[in-house]
Amino acid sequence: MSPAVGAADDSWPEDAIEVARVLGAWGLQGGIRLKAFSADPQALFSSKRWHLAAPASMAPRPTAKTTAVFVFPSLLHVLNAREQGEHIVATVQELNDRDAAEALKGARIFVSRGSFPTPEADEFYWVDLIGLAVVNREAQALGVVVDLIETGPSSVLRVHQGAGDELQERLIPFVQAYVDQVDLSSRQITVDWGLDY
Repeated sequence: MSPAVGAADDSWPEDAIEVARVLGAWGLQGGIRLKAFSADPQALFSSKRWHLAAPASMAPRPTAKTTAVFVFPSLLHVLNAREQGEHIVATVQELNDRDAAEALKGARIFVSRGSFPTPEADEFYWVDLIGLAVVNREAQALGVVVDLIETGPSSVLRVHQGAGDELQERLIPFVQAYVDQVDLSSRQITVDWGLDY
């Protein structure tokens, strides 16, 4: 029997980041199949505790074998997780049959940002870049990073400046040729990019 997990360990982390979504059941023993939100899902693998949030459309429903209402878990203790093709497959302590695993379809998986592996020099997690101010070499404000777009070999910063009818979007490749510096402590990215690009 596994040791009891303390209430503090089960609480929702203040730095929770959504890292994956449950696609459905995997196998017959309660395994689940996931879609990770990163091409390199190390942040998902780094934590043995996954916090769950049900999608808004998910209502409690009976499982196929019983008329009892399925109790949606808020925390999963990971026994094993690995990549399989384009997806992640995992087994968790709380699920032991296919029906229970299938009942989690659509659930959102969160882990604590503090559990992410430390990135290499000049590598950054997308979540750390969103919200940073972007300025060019002339110290002109270009806006704030609102998202990133994966384009294959590199990513593109989506930078918004202004609001409403005045909103301007800039798409800046996140590559060394254009990005001079990322300073997480001052929450700023300096780029070689003009106001009129």
